[in-house]
Amino acid sequence: MIEAQHYTAAGNPRDGAFALPDTMFDGTVNEAALYRAVVAFRNNQRQGTHNTKTRSEVSGGNQKPWKQKGTGRARQGTTRAAHWRGGGIVFGPRPRDYTTTVPRKLRQLARKSALNARAREGNMAVVEKLVFETPRTSLLAGLIDRMGGADAKVLVLTNGHNANVFLSGRNMPRVQVMNYADASAYDILWSDQVIVEEAALTGVEPEETEVMTEKASTAAKASKSAKKAGKTAKAGKTAKAAKAAKPARKKSAGRAASKAAKTAKASKKGKTSKAGKATKASKPRKKGTK
Repeated sequence: MIEAQHYTAAGNPRDGAFALPDTMFDGTVNEAALYRAVVAFRNNQRQGTHNTKTRSEVSGGNQKPWKQKGTGRARQGTTRAAHWRGGGIVFGPRPRDYTTTVPRKLRQLARKSALNARAREGNMAVVEKLVFETPRTSLLAGLIDRMGGADAKVLVLTNGHNANVFLSGRNMPRVQVMNYADASAYDILWSDQVIVEEAALTGVEPEETEVMTEKASTAAKASKSAKKAGKTAKAGKTAKAAKAAKPARKKSAGRAASKAAKTAKASKKGKTSKAGKATKASKPRKKGTK
């Protein structure tokens, strides 16, 4: 049994892996079938409009460049032969049809082999459901980034035609969005990572748990920034209060110290004045003095 990484609609990883259905993912990789399917696909992409002109189609050359005999040079009948500059092309490409047909069962085997190859490499992820309210490239890019496909060529396979997801990925050069049933072996081998909707594999539509909308992502970002701002403001207030409390303590301590010093000075002064009065009173008066 082959397993793939399982993600929610918002791109968050689930607890367990997703068991891929055994009918399609049995580990078969037929390289010969893949080769024939890829060659046929590339051939069918060719328009076949290439063309070159033969000596009968180029202009000019309707007369002999010189007479047959007597000049000493080789005889020539026209200047538009293949060995002349400006002459016709021999065996050049001509318009043709490159259509290559592959048997239906061989196409199915090649597609199955391509899916198994990506699943065995661990480059396949299953997402619950892609629900986009409106076409938004940033939402799809963020989803792919969270699923680990930021620097890879990603093929997104939806369950049926999903217009909003298709329009969201249409402007991304390394992302291709298509219906799961329409993906060919070449499309799967082109990608580095394949993201498949769960309903495309199981045939059962999961419940819509999370909807990828711009409002939801904006709200999530806003709540995150609000929490951060709240923490910053709280820390700022605490630091401010602590800063304001420290000088207050110093100021009160300084005031108490200066008050104590003044009291000590005043008491000392009072003692000194009392001692002086007592000394003055104990001295005897001189005669002749009143």
